[in-house]
Amino acid sequence: MILTEERMYQASLDKDSTFEGTYWMAVKTTGIFCRPTCTARKPKRENVEFFLDTNEAIKNGYRPCKVCKPLEKLNETPSYIRELLNELMNDESLKIRDADLLQRNIEPVTVRRWFLKNHGITFHAFQRKLRMNKAFKKIKNGESIMGAAIESGYESLSGFTERFKNIVGVSPGNTKVQRIIDLKRIETPLGTMFACAVDEGICLLEFTDRKNMDKQFSSLSKALQAEIVQGENKHFPQLETELQEYFEGKRQTFEVPLYITGTQFQEKVWQLLREIPIGETRTYKQQSEFLGNPKAIRAVGTANGINKIAILIPCHRVIGSNGELVGYAGGIWRKQKLLELEKAILF
Repeated sequence: MILTEERMYQASLDKDSTFEGTYWMAVKTTGIFCRPTCTARKPKRENVEFFLDTNEAIKNGYRPCKVCKPLEKLNETPSYIRELLNELMNDESLKIRDADLLQRNIEPVTVRRWFLKNHGITFHAFQRKLRMNKAFKKIKNGESIMGAAIESGYESLSGFTERFKNIVGVSPGNTKVQRIIDLKRIETPLGTMFACAVDEGICLLEFTDRKNMDKQFSSLSKALQAEIVQGENKHFPQLETELQEYFEGKRQTFEVPLYITGTQFQEKVWQLLREIPIGETRTYKQQSEFLGNPKAIRAVGTANGINKIAILIPCHRVIGSNGELVGYAGGIWRKQKLLELEKAILF
């Protein structure tokens, strides 16, 4: 699709997230420029102009919009939230209450809204899940239930047991037959991502604004018969390091272990994706031919679409037979940015 000014203007009217990162609309009457998804009232067509780069908008005298904040990374975790998360990760018994937030000049309602929007739970519920995640691992590794309860800040064993069962799905004494999936937000130049991992490796990596994200979580939880709980994992540091190196152009392959869940056919498709060298692309037809079934184009496309591990399993390297960038759950603009980063030659 040719990116005409009329198409960009319509995309801004529709708040179309698939155009994020491809252009910015500047308003002549106010002197500001916005993302395509900005919720501010849209100006008349004759009062806007478009830029393909934020620096160009600034050079032309425009200021970034305070509503959509076009200079920030998409869905980036605010610095004050990151500080809170770091404190909680480093002290399992820590409980940050509303009064503590006020002492830091942070409005509790602001924090509550952020966690509800980005995690679907309140800040206090998030803290409880994080504490239970750590308690689960301690008990699994042989620590006593009472010891884990006390270290989690609970004085009552019955209260700890009830909370543990509500979050983990089993009582503390049954941890040997249960597993959990660790969940963490990871920042990247193309926006924030959700990462999930188990002992075997990374089992999910998706942009937080991916369509049907809830279904991805539900599918993963069902496949592993485990609860997804906020917490750290031994594979997350390696994942973050390798992603940073990738976006800096210093890494071409990933070494962090993966734990893939899917049908036999899906796993074959995903393995074939990992064999596409960086800087190259293939069509869905070529992928089906490599699988030995030239008629399986649609099935290959479906498998690509439900891939849970973006970037590491590079479904962005598969394009339409006519060279168009189609079918990327994280947004076509991200697919384009990833291929540009990899210096892929499109045909």
